[in-house]
Amino acid sequence: MKLLLLLLAILLLSLLAPAQQAELTALLGQQNVPGLQLVHTKRGKATTYTAGRLRQDSAAAVTAETVFQAASLGKVVLAYLTLRLHDQGRLDLDQPLLRYAPYLRVQGQPRAARVTARMVLTHTTGLPNWADNPLGPTWAASPLVFRFAPDSCWNYSGEGFVWLQHTLEQLTGEPLETLAQREVFGPLKMRRSSFRWQPRFSANAATGHDKAGQPTQVRRFAEPYAAYSLLATAPDYNRFLQALRTGRGLKPTTAQLLRLAANEANRCGRPTAPTDPFVAWAVGVGVARTSAGSTLWHWGDNGDFQGFFMVLPNRRESLLFFTNSANGLLLTDELLRLFIGPGEYRASQWLAE
Repeated sequence: MKLLLLLLAILLLSLLAPAQQAELTALLGQQNVPGLQLVHTKRGKATTYTAGRLRQDSAAAVTAETVFQAASLGKVVLAYLTLRLHDQGRLDLDQPLLRYAPYLRVQGQPRAARVTARMVLTHTTGLPNWADNPLGPTWAASPLVFRFAPDSCWNYSGEGFVWLQHTLEQLTGEPLETLAQREVFGPLKMRRSSFRWQPRFSANAATGHDKAGQPTQVRRFAEPYAAYSLLATAPDYNRFLQALRTGRGLKPTTAQLLRLAANEANRCGRPTAPTDPFVAWAVGVGVARTSAGSTLWHWGDNGDFQGFFMVLPNRRESLLFFTNSANGLLLTDELLRLFIGPGEYRASQWLAE
């Protein structure tokens, strides 16, 4: 009987995969998304799906080896790296960052003396997302001005992660890419991941597209920035997600910081929204109460590249996808329904609010 049930389960999976593949292709057409890479993991088994093209006017197909911009999903990698250094006794999450190293962009601002790594990772520094266009020539030296008092409310900030990255580099004497390769990419065998452009990516790298489906200017990040420059494949990043889910590489008490809400993610200066009671923030990652249980989640958006993940720790299940499109996040709810099942997931609604 057990053998019969196993054979039936294998048959069912073999029937589901083509159906899901066909629906993926249809969804890309509906939302004008040229290409997608997706990994669904359930009970330890990871299945990779690819659909579409590297560039809308090219015949080259997306494969499991295609490199995408992971955008803000790099922030979660920096959070994990920070916790690794914390476990090594090199960084106190509640020590003000300025006690480790100066940061000229906040010079002369009394509020800056309060900011800690924990505040950065929970988006409670009070800093703006960006003081200037981070891809522009003047951004790196632009002064940072606090919009809110530190630790008073939730305000998403890429600038906070840039400051934390700078602190870690000064503290260790090593650049981000070296730290990431040693502490994250190497141990997790993320061989096609980097915070800066690698010539070896050229043969199989996706091109970004705007909302109209037109290819955008190719960006090859020369400088590594955890807030936006991560390049990776979905299978690579999924190895990281599973480490996140299991706490691999972290002390058990530290791993819990990635799963337990640190604040209610009450957005600064914003009225209460319908999904607010269901969304909170842990150290480095969002936490959402959904119809499928408690989840960890984050999104990435570089404008012409968008991606998303959701992890269901109690079910040992996760969904991750990368797209080369400004329309990529429009796929979120349909992909969650297709792979995890019908339900209320709330993350994309919270972002829209």
